[in-house]
Amino acid sequence: MENNKEYFERLVRSHKDTIYTVCYMFSKDEDEVADLFQETLINIWKGLPSFSGEEGALRGWIYRVALNTCISLDRKKRRRNTVPLTMDVNLFDPSSESRVQRADQLHNRICQLQPFDRAIVLLWLEDLPYEEIGQILGISAKNVSVRLVRIREQMKRMK
Repeated sequence: MENNKEYFERLVRSHKDTIYTVCYMFSKDEDEVADLFQETLINIWKGLPSFSGEEGALRGWIYRVALNTCISLDRKKRRRNTVPLTMDVNLFDPSSESRVQRADQLHNRICQLQPFDRAIVLLWLEDLPYEEIGQILGISAKNVSVRLVRIREQMKRMK
């Protein structure tokens, strides 16, 4: 068991940025991102004994586990119809530069996408080739290409 624990710790250290990026694409709230991250780590730990791939396939497997975890929790959250209670509204934020606003706008538009489309955009933003995105999501590279064109058009129409 110690060997698995050491392997898991190494795996988390080397892939924590990837896992965090996936979690961040599903929520901007720090606490919720931390919950998604923790839940993803639990699912990786549970699935590690059944992972039979080689090191090269590990990155794709981690993406799939993180995406599936976030998509599942996102679906549960949407079914609950919760209303966030925040009172720390800053109506005048001097740091709101145009670049920050564009990044927030992009993040908000990505969050409006369906979970599968959000996953495609996330993987594309990570500079993964279409073939690898397709392998991770179980679709063809051509389908990735077509979906990205449609997603871009959809995001242009968003407000």
